Amino acid sequence: SFLQLKLWNKYRVSNIPSLIFIDASTGKVVCRNGLLVIRDDPEGLEFPWGPKPFSEVVAGPLLRNNGQTLDSTALEGSHVGVYFSAHWCPPCRSLTRVLVESYRKIKEAGQKFEILFVSADRSEDSFKQYFSEMPWVAVPYTDEARRSRLNRLYGIQGIPTLIVLDSKGDVITRQGRVEVLNDIECREFPWHPKPVLELTDSNAVQLNEGPCLVLFVDSEDDGESEAAKQLIQPIAEKIIAKYKAKEEEA
Repeated sequence: SFLQLKLWNKYRVSNIPSLIFIDASTGKVVCRNGLLVIRDDPEGLEFPWGPKPFSEVVAGPLLRNNGQTLDSTALEGSHVGVYFSAHWCPPCRSLTRVLVESYRKIKEAGQKFEILFVSADRSEDSFKQYFSEMPWVAVPYTDEARRSRLNRLYGIQGIPTLIVLDSKGDVITRQGRVEVLNDIECREFPWHPKPVLELTDSNAVQLNEGPCLVLFVDSEDDGESEAAKQLIQPIAEKIIAKYKAKEEEA
């Protein structure tokens, strides 16, 4: 029915079963990954399962691939890319190759940036093999509870996913994968969402995220695409501001 479709779209459900907890008084999403919640907390001890700050969820030791450990407080004051990935997934492996270069460029430009690998590998051996290619930090593979809590915090529905956080731990973009592939030189880092995008192969995935307005213009005529952009930019900015005031994703 129309109502069912509206609910599917409103909560961006892309696979089933899907269990989403909302606050009935405000209608706001409390938790997108309800299935992980009931698996991790069958007794309901953490109810009402609302979002916690990143610093609280990530708290504990982190690893470098040389075996060195450091405390998660070392991430404070840096932009952080939370990278959900696994060696068995080919798109993950190809993104990792690009991401290693992006990470190097951003660090060389003097930016405070760290990446945190949250593994979805199927064994500790494959985690170690995959992590050996990465110059950043990871949640220990053996700490399944913390890996699961990070998956819950960001409602991860598929990999690879790269969530970019500001230095306070707030989300800048959930589309880090698209941004990294679109901006090989990392000129736009930390990739604040743009109100109007030019449609490309790599960012077309965002068409599945919610309602979109697609404007077709004559790409041969430079003036036309610029005029079109100026026409829709203020409208797009107004929509984003409206949703931001409601603390929702536009």
